[in-house]
Amino acid sequence: MRPDILNPLFAEVTALKGVGPGLAKPLDRLGLARVVDVAFHLPSGWIDRLPREELDVADAGRIIAITLTPRDYRTSTGRGPTRVQASDAAGNIVSLVYFGGSSGWVKKLLPIGEPRRVSGKLESYGETLQIIHPEIVGGEGDEAFREREAIYPLSEGLTSRRLAGFAAQAIARAPDLGEWIEPGLKAKRGWPDWREALQRIHADPADKPARERLAYDEIFANQLALTLVRADTRKRKGRALVGDGRLRDLLRLPYTPTGAQSRAVAEIEGDLAQTAPMLRLLQGDVGSGKTLVAAMALLIAVEAGAQGAMLAPTEILARQHYESLRKLLAGLPIEIAVLTGRDKGRAREATLMALASGEIDILVGTHAIFQDAVGYKDLGLVVVDEQHRFGVAQRMLLQAKGKAPPHLLAMTATPIPRTLTLAQYGEMDVSRLDEMPPGREPIETRVVSEDRLDEVINAIGRHMADGGQAYWVCPLVEESEKSDLAAAEMRAETLRQRFGERIGVVHGRMKPAEKDAVMEAFAGNRLSVLVATTVIEVGVDVPNATLIVIEHADRFGLAQLHQLRGRVGRGGGLSRCLLLRGSALSETSRARLALMRESNDGFRIAEEDLRLRGGGELLGTRQSGEVMFRLALAEMLSDLLHCAQDDARLLIDRDGGLEGVRGQAARVALYLFDRDAGVALLRSG
Repeated sequence: MRPDILNPLFAEVTALKGVGPGLAKPLDRLGLARVVDVAFHLPSGWIDRLPREELDVADAGRIIAITLTPRDYRTSTGRGPTRVQASDAAGNIVSLVYFGGSSGWVKKLLPIGEPRRVSGKLESYGETLQIIHPEIVGGEGDEAFREREAIYPLSEGLTSRRLAGFAAQAIARAPDLGEWIEPGLKAKRGWPDWREALQRIHADPADKPARERLAYDEIFANQLALTLVRADTRKRKGRALVGDGRLRDLLRLPYTPTGAQSRAVAEIEGDLAQTAPMLRLLQGDVGSGKTLVAAMALLIAVEAGAQGAMLAPTEILARQHYESLRKLLAGLPIEIAVLTGRDKGRAREATLMALASGEIDILVGTHAIFQDAVGYKDLGLVVVDEQHRFGVAQRMLLQAKGKAPPHLLAMTATPIPRTLTLAQYGEMDVSRLDEMPPGREPIETRVVSEDRLDEVINAIGRHMADGGQAYWVCPLVEESEKSDLAAAEMRAETLRQRFGERIGVVHGRMKPAEKDAVMEAFAGNRLSVLVATTVIEVGVDVPNATLIVIEHADRFGLAQLHQLRGRVGRGGGLSRCLLLRGSALSETSRARLALMRESNDGFRIAEEDLRLRGGGELLGTRQSGEVMFRLALAEMLSDLLHCAQDDARLLIDRDGGLEGVRGQAARVALYLFDRDAGVALLRSG
């Protein structure tokens, strides 16, 4: 139950003066649905203005704020600019230049002979001074420009000045809250109180102590939530699963597991032998052998007399895992079944009955496997594939299916930097598969200019003629699924005109069944080229697809490029990745593409991604719909995360937990930073 003191902040954004249905839409596009969202929508930069009484050519190239009086209008024919000749108090002349549209609105904005406070970048243009598209705030005595003004991330229909006004209202509604930071730490860092920090950062986006304080608050709330989850999990009474090795001894592998796989299995076996439920994350790059580790964990559970369940995010991945486990465990006296939303009627009923009676040892499926109608005789272990695709609520529904809380093994093929692993999965123990099985060839990666597009299409034709299959990933055009869809459809049509109907297309606006049908046609080699936006399913296994083309690769982050590249290289022989780049590259883009060309190491790439991207989109969080932090920039994590983790543990172990004075304040912080729902669910589960 959210504390009443926070209610003014958690009101709908329309509670702010001036926000009606019209403005609520652009605010919603920015994710600002509540007053607190506006307060936490921090400036991304600022403008420094130099207040000036007189014009001076020495200020050229700088933004100034000055009172000017319009003297004359000079309009151009056609689409030329409108120029307003204006003078300062000393009679110096500057040309105020406006491009586009009628001159009428300019004359209304700047009436002849009436002083206006003007701000903009002063430029020297030949013999004259000019300001292009200056900002105007009205006559003498009207609102003045701030010397430092915040710049906000915007959506169409909003200005930074208007957002600043809404932020000021939001902060005015913010209550004074008790202090949740350990006093010695706060004093040492020189941080202001929470509400003061919020006021200061909106007034001066360069205020480092205020920015750090707010970032720390969010990281602390996150670490406290994870600490509570971990402590609660450790307190629960589960059941120990001790395997006798009878099934694993029968397993005949055509290869020797890597050292990393053996270590991970030993760690999992140790966890399963405890009565406290396992909560472990298995990180492994594409091809590192996570499936074998998961299979060994499931066999241990079955040896101990329990059932295992494996949860995948999509139907096609669930069926792929089912087939992989069937092949891997062929000949063993165990029953494996699959259950997805597609299964209906008698077949579904038969699976449910066999599961409830204990005839099925391992069930693989989508979210369908934790619906109310699905009952297990004795569920002991849950394996969740592509961990980031499932929320806490979905994982906990499945965990509630056991007589006692089952053990949980989460897996991800997205390499995550150690700092972010701690931030996102701090309640879990972590195993890393940082070795590749012997004989797996690295993917050959080339960077190709988009000017050579015709050559790339010709290469696709040769690849198809040799019986090969390929992916073609279209660029992220803008923040719009429609634009991404249009790019994919256009590219697919171009390729169809050249190669006929063996070209398929998938995108995020397709229904799941339609998307699965196209993916299955590609997996069955009924399509030669799959054109896609970035929705290509993680982990989909098409061994014959040995070529991937990624358009405008310079627009993607390293982690996403690496994840996309992992769609190929799943069979024997050499696979290739062609990164099509634009002509104008930033230094960061060049560094990214160079690293992709030279390295196939996902963990190295992930660490470099964090360093290069800074506060930008991190490691596929946008694909999964999860944004971890709003206030804490990526570069702040390494400095503040361990400190916040220690502070959270100190609160729980020494300062009375959530019941003491600081704990009561920390409880409010959990609600303030939206870290309460998962904790409440986990604690009640």
